[in-house]
Amino acid sequence: MTRCLITGGAGFIGCNFVRHMLKHKPETEIVVLDKLTYAGRLENLEEVMHKITFVKGDICDREVVHKIMPGCETVINFAAESHVDRSITSPEDFVRTDVLGVFTLLEEARRCDVERFLQISTDEVYGSTVSGSFSEASILDPSSPYSASKAGGELLARSYAKTYGLNVTVTRSSNNYGPFQYPEKLIPVLVIKALRNQPLPIYGKGTNVRDWLHVEDNCKAIDLVLSKGKAGDIVNVGSGNEVPNIDVAKLILRHMKKPESLIKFVEDRPGHDFRYSLNWDRIRKMGWKPKVKFEDGLNSTVDWYLANETWWKPIA
Repeated sequence: MTRCLITGGAGFIGCNFVRHMLKHKPETEIVVLDKLTYAGRLENLEEVMHKITFVKGDICDREVVHKIMPGCETVINFAAESHVDRSITSPEDFVRTDVLGVFTLLEEARRCDVERFLQISTDEVYGSTVSGSFSEASILDPSSPYSASKAGGELLARSYAKTYGLNVTVTRSSNNYGPFQYPEKLIPVLVIKALRNQPLPIYGKGTNVRDWLHVEDNCKAIDLVLSKGKAGDIVNVGSGNEVPNIDVAKLILRHMKKPESLIKFVEDRPGHDFRYSLNWDRIRKMGWKPKVKFEDGLNSTVDWYLANETWWKPIA
Protein backbone atom coordinates (compact mmCIF):
# COMPACT_ATOMS: atom_id res chain seq x y z
CA MET A 1 0.00 0.00 0.00
CA THR A 2 1.31 3.46 -0.90
CA ARG A 3 1.09 6.37 1.52
CA CYS A 4 0.12 9.83 0.33
CA LEU A 5 0.33 13.07 2.33
CA ILE A 6 -2.27 15.61 1.23
CA THR A 7 -1.73 19.02 2.79
CA GLY A 8 -4.68 21.39 2.85
CA GLY A 9 -6.92 18.35 2.43
CA ALA A 10 -9.77 19.95 4.39
CA GLY A 11 -9.99 22.86 1.95
CA PHE A 12 -12.03 23.15 -1.22
CA ILE A 13 -9.89 21.45 -3.87
CA GLY A 14 -8.08 19.31 -1.31
CA CYS A 15 -11.21 17.67 0.11
CA ASN A 16 -12.49 16.96 -3.37
CA PHE A 17 -9.16 15.34 -4.26
CA VAL A 18 -9.30 13.21 -1.11
CA ARG A 19 -12.66 11.90 -2.28
CA HIS A 20 -11.27 11.30 -5.76
CA MET A 21 -8.40 9.23 -4.36
CA LEU A 22 -10.65 7.19 -2.07
CA LYS A 23 -12.89 6.38 -5.01
CA HIS A 24 -10.28 5.69 -7.69
CA LYS A 25 -7.25 4.54 -5.65
CA PRO A 26 -8.71 2.91 -2.54
CA GLU A 27 -5.47 1.03 -1.93
CA THR A 28 -3.67 4.30 -1.13
CA GLU A 29 -3.27 5.24 2.52
CA ILE A 30 -4.18 8.91 2.83
CA VAL A 31 -2.80 11.25 5.47
CA VAL A 32 -4.36 14.74 5.55
CA LEU A 33 -2.56 17.65 7.18
CA ASP A 34 -4.64 20.80 7.60
CA LYS A 35 -4.41 23.80 9.91
CA LEU A 36 -8.21 24.16 9.88
CA THR A 37 -8.21 27.88 9.25
CA TYR A 38 -11.46 29.55 8.27
CA ALA A 39 -11.50 27.80 4.85
CA GLY A 40 -10.27 24.39 5.97
CA ARG A 41 -13.09 22.62 7.78
CA LEU A 42 -13.54 19.14 9.23
CA GLU A 43 -17.09 19.26 7.88
CA ASN A 44 -15.57 18.99 4.40
CA LEU A 45 -14.26 15.51 5.24
CA GLU A 46 -16.95 14.39 7.66
CA GLU A 47 -18.22 11.38 5.72
CA VAL A 48 -14.73 10.09 4.85
CA MET A 49 -12.87 10.68 8.12
CA HIS A 50 -13.00 6.98 8.97
CA LYS A 51 -11.07 6.21 5.78
CA ILE A 52 -8.16 8.62 6.28
CA THR A 53 -5.64 9.70 8.90
CA PHE A 54 -6.21 13.33 9.81
CA VAL A 55 -3.62 15.53 11.50
CA LYS A 56 -4.35 19.10 12.53
CA GLY A 57 -1.29 21.20 11.90
CA ASP A 58 0.42 23.99 9.99
CA ILE A 59 2.68 23.26 7.00
CA CYS A 60 5.00 25.95 8.41
CA ASP A 61 5.46 23.91 11.59
CA ARG A 62 8.66 21.92 10.96
CA GLU A 63 8.07 19.69 13.99
CA VAL A 64 4.63 18.57 12.83
CA VAL A 65 5.76 17.99 9.25
CA HIS A 66 8.83 16.14 10.54
CA LYS A 67 6.60 13.68 12.38
CA ILE A 68 4.17 12.83 9.60
CA MET A 69 6.31 12.96 6.45
CA PRO A 70 8.31 9.71 6.98
CA GLY A 71 6.80 6.79 5.08
CA CYS A 72 4.92 8.99 2.61
CA GLU A 73 5.89 8.19 -0.96
CA THR A 74 3.87 11.10 -2.34
CA VAL A 75 3.24 14.65 -1.10
CA ILE A 76 0.56 16.84 -2.70
CA ASN A 77 0.47 20.41 -1.43
CA PHE A 78 -2.95 22.06 -1.66
CA ALA A 79 -2.38 24.11 1.50
CA ALA A 80 -2.47 27.82 0.71
CA GLU A 81 -3.94 31.18 1.51
CA SER A 82 -5.89 31.70 -1.69
CA HIS A 83 -8.26 34.68 -1.66
CA VAL A 84 -7.02 37.71 -3.60
CA ASP A 85 -9.04 40.24 -1.59
CA ARG A 86 -7.63 38.90 1.69
CA SER A 87 -4.10 39.05 0.29
CA ILE A 88 -4.51 42.77 -0.35
CA THR A 89 -5.35 43.46 3.30
CA SER A 90 -3.17 40.76 4.94
CA PRO A 91 -0.26 39.93 2.60
CA GLU A 92 2.00 38.58 5.35
CA ASP A 93 -0.26 35.55 5.91
CA PHE A 94 0.09 34.66 2.24
CA VAL A 95 3.87 34.92 2.15
CA ARG A 96 4.12 32.80 5.27
CA THR A 97 1.91 29.94 4.09
CA ASP A 98 2.48 30.02 0.34
CA VAL A 99 6.26 30.43 0.49
CA LEU A 100 7.60 29.49 3.92
CA GLY A 101 5.13 26.62 4.17
CA VAL A 102 6.24 25.22 0.82
CA PHE A 103 9.88 25.51 1.94
CA THR A 104 9.14 23.54 5.12
CA LEU A 105 7.45 20.77 3.15
CA LEU A 106 10.25 20.63 0.60
CA GLU A 107 12.95 20.36 3.22
CA GLU A 108 11.21 17.46 4.93
CA ALA A 109 10.44 15.81 1.59
CA ARG A 110 14.13 16.01 0.73
CA ARG A 111 15.09 14.57 4.11
CA CYS A 112 12.65 11.69 3.69
CA ASP A 113 13.53 11.15 0.02
CA VAL A 114 9.89 11.16 -1.08
CA GLU A 115 9.22 9.71 -4.52
CA ARG A 116 6.90 12.48 -5.75
CA PHE A 117 6.13 16.06 -4.69
CA LEU A 118 3.27 17.85 -6.45
CA GLN A 119 2.85 21.58 -5.89
CA ILE A 120 -0.63 22.90 -6.69
CA SER A 121 -0.36 26.37 -8.19
CA THR A 122 -2.66 28.69 -10.14
CA ASP A 123 -3.05 30.39 -13.51
CA GLU A 124 -2.90 33.71 -11.66
CA VAL A 125 0.91 33.51 -11.54
CA TYR A 126 0.91 34.55 -15.22
CA GLY A 127 -1.03 37.73 -14.61
CA SER A 128 -3.56 39.09 -17.06
CA THR A 129 -3.76 39.02 -20.84
CA VAL A 130 -6.08 40.77 -23.27
CA SER A 131 -5.52 38.22 -26.04
CA GLY A 132 -3.90 34.84 -26.53
CA SER A 133 -3.22 32.19 -23.89
CA PHE A 134 -0.35 31.49 -21.51
CA SER A 135 1.77 28.39 -22.05
CA GLU A 136 3.92 26.77 -19.38
CA ALA A 137 6.89 28.70 -20.79
CA SER A 138 5.24 32.12 -20.43
CA ILE A 139 6.84 34.69 -18.15
CA LEU A 140 5.31 34.93 -14.67
CA ASP A 141 3.79 38.34 -13.95
CA PRO A 142 1.64 38.08 -10.81
CA SER A 143 -0.53 41.05 -9.88
CA SER A 144 -1.56 40.44 -6.25
CA PRO A 145 0.23 39.33 -3.07
CA TYR A 146 -1.69 36.06 -3.45
CA SER A 147 -0.48 35.27 -6.96
CA ALA A 148 3.02 36.52 -6.15
CA SER A 149 3.25 34.23 -3.12
CA LYS A 150 2.03 31.27 -5.19
CA ALA A 151 4.64 32.06 -7.83
CA GLY A 152 7.31 32.21 -5.12
CA GLY A 153 6.27 28.87 -3.68
CA GLU A 154 6.28 27.05 -6.99
CA LEU A 155 9.61 28.57 -8.06
CA LEU A 156 11.10 27.33 -4.81
CA ALA A 157 9.62 23.88 -5.43
CA ARG A 158 11.04 23.74 -8.95
CA SER A 159 14.45 24.77 -7.63
CA TYR A 160 14.46 21.67 -5.43
CA ALA A 161 14.04 19.55 -8.56
CA LYS A 162 17.06 21.21 -10.19
CA THR A 163 19.29 21.54 -7.14
CA TYR A 164 18.49 18.43 -5.13
CA GLY A 165 16.93 16.12 -7.69
CA LEU A 166 13.59 16.04 -5.84
CA ASN A 167 10.83 14.70 -8.08
CA VAL A 168 8.78 17.91 -8.12
CA THR A 169 5.92 18.67 -10.49
CA VAL A 170 3.75 21.81 -10.61
CA THR A 171 0.18 22.16 -11.86
CA ARG A 172 -1.30 25.56 -12.68
CA SER A 173 -5.07 25.36 -12.94
CA SER A 174 -7.66 27.92 -13.94
CA ASN A 175 -10.52 29.03 -11.66
CA ASN A 176 -12.03 26.01 -9.93
CA TYR A 177 -15.67 25.77 -8.91
CA GLY A 178 -17.84 23.06 -7.40
CA PRO A 179 -19.05 21.75 -4.02
CA PHE A 180 -17.38 22.70 -0.73
CA GLN A 181 -15.96 26.00 -2.01
CA TYR A 182 -15.79 28.51 0.82
CA PRO A 183 -18.47 31.22 0.43
CA GLU A 184 -16.11 34.11 -0.21
CA LYS A 185 -15.40 33.10 -3.83
CA LEU A 186 -17.51 34.42 -6.70
CA ILE A 187 -19.92 31.55 -7.44
CA PRO A 188 -20.94 30.66 -3.86
CA VAL A 189 -21.21 34.35 -2.99
CA LEU A 190 -23.59 34.95 -5.88
CA VAL A 191 -25.67 31.86 -5.11
CA ILE A 192 -26.11 32.72 -1.44
CA LYS A 193 -26.86 36.38 -2.15
CA ALA A 194 -29.44 35.41 -4.77
CA LEU A 195 -31.07 32.91 -2.41
CA ARG A 196 -31.47 35.69 0.14
CA ASN A 197 -32.67 38.16 -2.52
CA GLN A 198 -29.69 40.40 -1.73
CA PRO A 199 -27.70 42.45 -4.28
CA LEU A 200 -25.10 40.39 -6.18
CA PRO A 201 -21.82 42.39 -6.04
CA ILE A 202 -19.93 42.43 -9.36
CA TYR A 203 -16.60 44.24 -9.63
CA GLY A 204 -16.33 47.04 -12.20
CA LYS A 205 -18.51 46.39 -15.23
CA GLY A 206 -18.41 42.60 -14.89
CA THR A 207 -16.29 42.18 -18.00
CA ASN A 208 -13.39 40.42 -16.27
CA VAL A 209 -12.97 36.96 -17.79
CA ARG A 210 -12.11 33.72 -16.03
CA ASP A 211 -11.65 30.20 -17.37
CA TRP A 212 -13.90 28.00 -15.23
CA LEU A 213 -12.76 24.47 -14.40
CA HIS A 214 -14.94 22.06 -12.44
CA VAL A 215 -13.09 20.78 -9.40
CA GLU A 216 -13.74 17.14 -10.34
CA ASP A 217 -12.04 17.69 -13.71
CA ASN A 218 -9.10 19.27 -11.92
CA CYS A 219 -8.83 16.31 -9.55
CA LYS A 220 -8.62 13.96 -12.52
CA ALA A 221 -5.93 16.14 -14.07
CA ILE A 222 -3.90 16.17 -10.86
CA ASP A 223 -4.15 12.38 -10.62
CA LEU A 224 -2.92 12.06 -14.21
CA VAL A 225 0.03 14.37 -13.58
CA LEU A 226 0.93 12.29 -10.54
CA SER A 227 1.23 9.20 -12.71
CA LYS A 228 2.65 10.68 -15.92
CA GLY A 229 4.38 13.94 -14.93
CA LYS A 230 8.17 14.13 -14.89
CA ALA A 231 10.48 15.85 -12.44
CA GLY A 232 10.53 19.59 -13.04
CA ASP A 233 7.41 19.56 -15.22
CA ILE A 234 4.89 22.40 -15.17
CA VAL A 235 1.41 21.49 -16.39
CA ASN A 236 -1.37 23.96 -17.17
CA VAL A 237 -4.89 22.73 -16.46
CA GLY A 238 -7.53 24.79 -18.24
CA SER A 239 -11.00 24.11 -19.58
CA GLY A 240 -11.77 26.50 -22.43
CA ASN A 241 -14.74 27.90 -20.47
CA GLU A 242 -13.81 31.58 -20.59
CA VAL A 243 -16.79 33.50 -19.25
CA PRO A 244 -17.14 37.15 -18.12
CA ASN A 245 -18.19 37.52 -14.49
CA ILE A 246 -21.42 39.26 -15.46
CA ASP A 247 -22.46 36.24 -17.54
CA VAL A 248 -21.72 33.91 -14.62
CA ALA A 249 -24.06 36.00 -12.47
CA LYS A 250 -26.79 35.94 -15.13
CA LEU A 251 -26.55 32.15 -15.54
CA ILE A 252 -26.89 31.67 -11.79
CA LEU A 253 -29.89 33.98 -11.60
CA ARG A 254 -31.54 32.25 -14.54
CA HIS A 255 -31.10 28.82 -12.97
CA MET A 256 -32.45 30.09 -9.66
CA LYS A 257 -35.30 31.94 -11.41
CA LYS A 258 -34.23 35.26 -9.91
CA PRO A 259 -34.31 38.69 -11.63
CA GLU A 260 -31.15 40.21 -13.13
CA SER A 261 -32.07 43.40 -11.28
CA LEU A 262 -30.31 41.83 -8.26
CA ILE A 263 -26.95 42.48 -9.94
CA LYS A 264 -25.10 45.43 -8.39
CA PHE A 265 -21.84 46.76 -9.80
CA VAL A 266 -19.30 47.74 -7.14
CA GLU A 267 -15.95 49.54 -7.16
CA ASP A 268 -13.24 47.41 -8.73
CA ARG A 269 -10.49 46.01 -6.51
CA PRO A 270 -6.86 47.19 -6.85
CA GLY A 271 -4.82 45.37 -9.48
CA HIS A 272 -7.80 43.35 -10.71
CA ASP A 273 -6.63 41.09 -13.55
CA PHE A 274 -8.83 41.41 -16.61
CA ARG A 275 -8.51 37.99 -18.23
CA TYR A 276 -6.90 34.63 -17.48
CA SER A 277 -6.37 32.16 -20.29
CA LEU A 278 -4.32 28.97 -20.45
CA ASN A 279 -2.88 26.92 -23.25
CA TRP A 280 -3.31 23.37 -21.94
CA ASP A 281 -2.02 21.38 -24.91
CA ARG A 282 0.53 19.64 -22.69
CA ILE A 283 -2.02 17.90 -20.47
CA ARG A 284 -4.28 17.30 -23.46
CA LYS A 285 -1.44 15.30 -25.02
CA MET A 286 -1.14 13.35 -21.76
CA GLY A 287 -4.69 12.11 -22.34
CA TRP A 288 -6.80 14.51 -20.28
CA LYS A 289 -9.63 16.79 -21.23
CA PRO A 290 -12.40 18.38 -19.14
CA LYS A 291 -15.64 16.41 -19.06
CA VAL A 292 -17.96 18.86 -17.26
CA LYS A 293 -19.63 21.47 -19.48
CA PHE A 294 -19.66 24.81 -17.73
CA GLU A 295 -23.39 25.47 -17.62
CA ASP A 296 -24.10 21.91 -16.47
CA GLY A 297 -21.40 22.13 -13.81
CA LEU A 298 -22.56 25.56 -12.72
CA ASN A 299 -26.17 24.39 -12.35
CA SER A 300 -25.14 21.33 -10.33
CA THR A 301 -22.95 23.54 -8.13
CA VAL A 302 -25.83 25.95 -7.52
CA ASP A 303 -28.05 22.99 -6.65
CA TRP A 304 -25.41 21.68 -4.20
CA TYR A 305 -25.39 24.96 -2.29
CA LEU A 306 -29.17 25.08 -2.26
CA ALA A 307 -29.29 21.54 -0.86
CA ASN A 308 -26.53 22.07 1.70
CA GLU A 309 -27.56 25.17 3.57
CA THR A 310 -26.45 23.59 6.87
CA TRP A 311 -22.90 23.45 5.47
CA TRP A 312 -22.60 27.11 4.42
CA LYS A 313 -25.03 28.98 6.67
CA PRO A 314 -22.75 29.07 9.76
CA ILE A 315 -19.91 30.63 7.72
CA ALA A 316 -21.62 32.68 5.00
